[in-house]
Amino acid sequence: MTDGHVDFADYCPRYEHAMSLLGKRWTGLILRALLSGETRFSAICSYVPGLSDRLLSERLKELEAEGIIERHVYADTPVRVEYTLTQRGEQLRPIVEAVQVWADRWVPLEPVEVSP
Repeated sequence: MTDGHVDFADYCPRYEHAMSLLGKRWTGLILRALLSGETRFSAICSYVPGLSDRLLSERLKELEAEGIIERHVYADTPVRVEYTLTQRGEQLRPIVEAVQVWADRWVPLEPVEVSP
């Protein structure tokens, strides 16, 4: 990056890693849920229709390992677990918002049929 412009001419392993992480199925919706304020496992699961507990748990662990979210355990009865975005995770807000704006403009609600 020079003078505020990104050079796309060369391969970038950081970009590949970011896209690999963020491009995994459900990850974008999990981030969107956390940005909307959903913090508990069950709330995130409800926010994302079709997401299994196993996959949600896997994605949350990946995001935690990357420093994007934090897991907080409260010794209530029953034990309460909440997830929050770290500063690194909050930095994804404009990206998630930009994808939403793009989707609202360009992605039809009904799938487009492709001719063979």
